[in-house]
Amino acid sequence: MTAVEWSTFRDSAPTLEAIGRMRLHGRTCYLATSRRGDGAPRVHPVTPDISASRLFVFMEPTSPKGHDLRVDPRFALHCGVEDNAGGEGEFFVSGAAVLTDDPELRTEAVQAGSYAPADRYILFHLLIDHATLRRYEDGTPVHQRWRSDD
Repeated sequence: MTAVEWSTFRDSAPTLEAIGRMRLHGRTCYLATSRRGDGAPRVHPVTPDISASRLFVFMEPTSPKGHDLRVDPRFALHCGVEDNAGGEGEFFVSGAAVLTDDPELRTEAVQAGSYAPADRYILFHLLIDHATLRRYEDGTPVHQRWRSDD
C-alpha cells in the first residue's frame, strides 16, 4: 500500500476526510510507533494539525516518538473518544512519517497549526495509507474505511 498526502484522501473520500479533520486537527490524539531495538509498540499523546493538503505533527527533538519514527516511519494515529459510548466516533489513520526541515512545509504547518510550536521543535509530515471511522448507532458499530490503493 502506498502512503499519500492528506489531500489525496480528501479528494477521494471528502465526507470521511471532513470527519477525520474534525476529530484530529488541533486535538489531543494518540500516535503509535514501534520502539527502536525490540519493535515493541509505544503510544504518545500528540496534537496533529492539518493544512489544506497535509497532516503534520511537531515534537521535541529529543522525543522518543521522533527517534522511533526515524528508524521505522510507520505510525498509527487515533483520536481521543469523548465517552464510553464512543462520543463522536473513533477516527484512525496509519501510514508513514517523513521528518522534514523544508522551510516551506514548516511555514505551512505553522499557519495551519492550532498552537505556536517552539523553534526547536522538529516536524514530521504524515503520509497516510488507511483511514477508518467507527461510530455507534444505537449501540451498534458502523464502520467507514478508506485505503490509498482502493
